[in-house]
Amino acid sequence: MRAPVSILAAVAVCCGALPAISSREPAPRFHAKTLDGEVFTNESLKGKVVLLQFWTTWCPYCKEEQAIVDTLAHDFAGRGLVVLAVNVGESKKKVKQYLADSPRTCKIVITDDTNLAAMFAAKSYPIYVLIDRDGNIAGKQDGAAGESALRELLARAGLESE
Repeated sequence: MRAPVSILAAVAVCCGALPAISSREPAPRFHAKTLDGEVFTNESLKGKVVLLQFWTTWCPYCKEEQAIVDTLAHDFAGRGLVVLAVNVGESKKKVKQYLADSPRTCKIVITDDTNLAAMFAAKSYPIYVLIDRDGNIAGKQDGAAGESALRELLARAGLESE
């Protein structure tokens, strides 16, 4: 008499005979060029934690959280965090005009210079996507939720506040 497959699978998992299955999906293959001309890809960011912020100049919540995002980018840069603030659907000229009045310290990318906005279907703002050091999606947050929520998101990739 043969044991049901589900029992054998449960025993194998329980006893460590099968490798652990990761619940994280690999990030889609992307490219992004910042306003400063830096180019980023999955390969160039391997070993780093990447926080993507999808934003627009007209979004009051994005503006409200931009200082928080810039502070987190600075605070965690030495621990491997790269923040790419991806402006969605606006011209380079409009973004540069906005940044002249509301400067940012993190890396700025516009839609024309990346495929990220299309890949993550950014249609409401802000949206945050976290990619871990292995290139997997570690978490996503739709909408503004403040600094503590963003710190909790970063913790999913091992970047916890000290």
